[in-house]
Amino acid sequence: ARGYPTASRSRGTRWRRRRTRATPRSARTASMTNPSPPPRRTATTPRARAVATSEHGGAGGRGALPEFVGAGGGEGIFRVPLRAAMHPGRPPALEVRPHPPRETQVCSFLRTLACEPQLRQLWTGAESGVRVWGLDELFAGSVAGARRGDEETAPFTESVPAPPALCVALDSANKLVWTGHKDGRIRSWRMDLATTPAAAADGGENAPMFKEALSWQAHSRTPVLSMVVTSYGEIWSGTEGGVIKAWPWDVIAKSLSLTPEEKYMASCLVENAYIDLRNYVTVGTMFSLPTTDVKHMLADHCRAKVWSLTSMTFALWDARTRELLKVFGMDGQVESARLEPLVMPEQFIEEEIKVKPTKKEKNQGSVTFLKKSWNALIGAGGAVRRVATKGTFVEDNRRTETVAQAMDGAIWSGCTDGSIIMWDGNGNWLKEFSYHNSSVQCIKALGGKVWVGYASGTVQVMDVEGNPLGGWTGHSCPVIQMAIGGSYIFTLAHHGGIRGWPLTSPGPLDDILRTELAKRELSYTRVENIKMLVGTWNVAQEKASPESLWSWLGTASSDVGLVVVGLQEVEMGAGVLAMAAAKESVGLEGSANGQWWIDNIGKALDEGISFHRVGSRQLAGLLIAAWARTDLKPHIGDVDAAAVPCGFGRAIGNKGGVGLKMRVYDRRICFVNNHFAAHLENVTRRNADFDHIYRTMNFNKSHGSAASDTSVQLHKAVNANGNQPDEDRPELAEADMVVFLGDFNYRLYGITYDEARDMVSQRSFDWLRERDQLRAEMKAGNVFQGMREGFIRFPPTYKFQRHQPGLAGYDSGEKKRIPAWCDRIVYRDSRSETIRECSLVCPVVAAITSYEACMDVTDSDHKPVNCTFSVDLARVNELIRRQEYGKIIESNEKLHCLLQESHHVPDTIISTNNIILENEETVVLRITNNCGSKKSAFEILCEGQSTSKQDGTKTDFIARASFGLPHWLEVQPSIGLIEPGETMEVNVHHENYYTQEEFVDGVVQGGWCELTRDKEAVLLVNVTGSTSTETVTHRINVRHCCAASSPPPPVSLLAIAAPPGDAPSSEGLTERSSRKSQSNHLQRSDAHFGASEVHDLHRLRNM
Repeated sequence: ARGYPTASRSRGTRWRRRRTRATPRSARTASMTNPSPPPRRTATTPRARAVATSEHGGAGGRGALPEFVGAGGGEGIFRVPLRAAMHPGRPPALEVRPHPPRETQVCSFLRTLACEPQLRQLWTGAESGVRVWGLDELFAGSVAGARRGDEETAPFTESVPAPPALCVALDSANKLVWTGHKDGRIRSWRMDLATTPAAAADGGENAPMFKEALSWQAHSRTPVLSMVVTSYGEIWSGTEGGVIKAWPWDVIAKSLSLTPEEKYMASCLVENAYIDLRNYVTVGTMFSLPTTDVKHMLADHCRAKVWSLTSMTFALWDARTRELLKVFGMDGQVESARLEPLVMPEQFIEEEIKVKPTKKEKNQGSVTFLKKSWNALIGAGGAVRRVATKGTFVEDNRRTETVAQAMDGAIWSGCTDGSIIMWDGNGNWLKEFSYHNSSVQCIKALGGKVWVGYASGTVQVMDVEGNPLGGWTGHSCPVIQMAIGGSYIFTLAHHGGIRGWPLTSPGPLDDILRTELAKRELSYTRVENIKMLVGTWNVAQEKASPESLWSWLGTASSDVGLVVVGLQEVEMGAGVLAMAAAKESVGLEGSANGQWWIDNIGKALDEGISFHRVGSRQLAGLLIAAWARTDLKPHIGDVDAAAVPCGFGRAIGNKGGVGLKMRVYDRRICFVNNHFAAHLENVTRRNADFDHIYRTMNFNKSHGSAASDTSVQLHKAVNANGNQPDEDRPELAEADMVVFLGDFNYRLYGITYDEARDMVSQRSFDWLRERDQLRAEMKAGNVFQGMREGFIRFPPTYKFQRHQPGLAGYDSGEKKRIPAWCDRIVYRDSRSETIRECSLVCPVVAAITSYEACMDVTDSDHKPVNCTFSVDLARVNELIRRQEYGKIIESNEKLHCLLQESHHVPDTIISTNNIILENEETVVLRITNNCGSKKSAFEILCEGQSTSKQDGTKTDFIARASFGLPHWLEVQPSIGLIEPGETMEVNVHHENYYTQEEFVDGVVQGGWCELTRDKEAVLLVNVTGSTSTETVTHRINVRHCCAASSPPPPVSLLAIAAPPGDAPSSEGLTERSSRKSQSNHLQRSDAHFGASEVHDLHRLRNM
């Protein structure tokens, strides 16, 4: 066992001396006249000897009291949870941002994640702005002046405060990051300003913050829920009520060119230029745009389309013409898309009042309003019926939570029931599969791999066909976002932690990292020590005097850092219990009496100065609360509460348990306050009460916590089937330390009232312990399996007559209840039969330094009991381990070779690097994977375009957002996955685009004919593998020459303003693009990738 500094032991000795002086005079006299009897008789059976052994030492060294250990602790759900320096079931993680305490993240939770591989930046959208990490700085030292929760985070910079960022899109072409915010604005951030040397040097609170480049009010009353950059460089945003707006890049580019002094003008210019895509919905067809929130959007760069998703419907758009192509449900059927009830969003109201309606339109509007109101009432009635029949708010229909595109062009959507649906580019259902019953939260793809993040915290790797390749538990809570950069896939957990996982995982690289990090365990292991005071008291509906509270807690708390108090019978009675049950049914708890106890215990602890309350929970007469000393409070977080009734029908809170769970130095400790069934003969019922509480207690946020519940938390706690994600291991079983306290109601058996009084007066506690029901049941392994209790050296704490001091106060009424140790405190730490020393394998080792009852307190028929613990907690210094991680990557030769192999980009050949197109002409570009063993993935972008002037000169090459294509050029497919030795054909097509349109407030105001000039564009064919973002780039010059014999058709404003349904259909475009003309337009063939530019060649240490 680990010893403690002398100062810690001396403080414990002084505390016990003070407690001795506080005992009543009668008890001290009895102790002097009746010395302690000899040790109790040794048990006769081998099993009893195994479980009844007294254990000295422990975490407290010589100051620890002997303990009694119950049987059955190494079996089933009572087995100590497995811990290790390196998690054996997952790859070694790169901790970019270790799990921060939830209390430190109020109004600053991270919610979005994106990675820019070329500039090697990791961006996150937070509730207070945006943050950015440089991938080259991940292995650097600590953040100077870091705020609480980011002490061991890799260096980062952040923006000026901004409203919550709900979505993010990268624009690598213009080095911008676009974010959509809760206030309805779209903001842009310059990537080069986010990582200036001055900002990177200090990532703390005093570090310089970067400002937004351009912002505008995209939606006036509703948040920007989703956003995407299309294949043609436009920005589309979705919000509540099914509203989708498009922002032409030409207007955005003009606004970006204005000076900072013209910021307001730039914002107004973009605000007025939006395109309301509801005007592009085909009139008179079977398609109707959903009117529910647009939660997700996806740019299908393979076919130049856009997917917009609500919870249950999909809408498919043409990114070039902005035409709505299809609306369908989760089953792929068009009819099912009409099942969602209509709503009346604020956006509709705001925009409809701009136009004064005629009398006929007013009448139609009234009918529409009544129809929508009727639909809303029908929907509300259905929700009430579901609640009445199911007894829960869990939705009976599965919902879409995420959508992504694999590199083979298929679309993947994830659902709340854990299923994944694959679609083709036209919105046709391909197949559906499921490997988990937990909600799918995010999907990310690279090369031939697809990663899926679940609400259970699981990360799963699949191939593009949906076959599982591996998986592991990535976080202890939902994985809400993922991003790929360098040689890592980064996962953002719901609690705000960010981890990086090798793209090769699972694989041999993991084994090397795991072995090397385990060798360096001592360098990043830190052992902390805390003192805890745990107290329990059945107050019998009474209120204590200040002197009683001080005697119970005040003197004992002077040397401890954490105080946990459990009360029973704070209030009772049929009316109180009924009111408490009603409150629990609607998510409320607490009472005036409970608050009185919390306030007065806080006064006894000098709350606000010496201690601070960290959590509480009340269930009828049961109350638990915890206070942390000022210097310990920063190391306590994620305080959650729970309640389990065990009264009539397991529904009433007169009996049951209330608990608190908290992270202390990154270790989970649970405290459970209990009140079990009463009466001598109800031993089996008491055992059953414990078992029910142990198995069913599930924690959620503590009462009064500032953190809010989310749908992610709901899907994690209760999935679509209403089952727990892991039914085999209760939540209490996974804690590093569990403390049970309360009125357990176990009595003394086989003894009369007079015999018990005599033994108590003689202080023959060893003899009485032999007749203790709890001790006997723990020996038999029937209750508190594997848990520990300090040897009892105080008189029975029940039952006394109120306000009668001393041992003469035991019940002498008509019933003459036999004295008993009803009020107890037991615990379980991380020790097992083979491991007892505090380490990362056995992270929590505790010892009892005092276990006493306050016999001088007479306010109740029970005596309060307190127990002090000295607890060692082993934790990981994530800053040191991250630095060791970098040293291993830099120095290990075998790892170096594996990384070189993973960075290999398959050898690729393109058929030409120069294409000339005439009007509406198609040329086939061939891309060949010359590698015989690995798949290659390609993506075709447009580096820039220029137009010939009348004087024969050319304009500068201008890039659209995210290297989008010009409207006169179609490239399909623009992304793809090529098998070894195979060739992919890509159609490069010229499309006539004679007209330009001007929009004001979403409506076409005018148009003009575009001059028929020669145009030129530079295409980038980026080729990658599946285990790194390292890229090989081919450049292709595409030139369009206007034919003199093919003048543009006349264009009128009337034709421009015609409904989009009169425009050529997507089928016509497809038929046109099928014409192939190669002739002599392929100026060069068999261009090998070796002559192309190679990007993302970085130091292996940073991969």
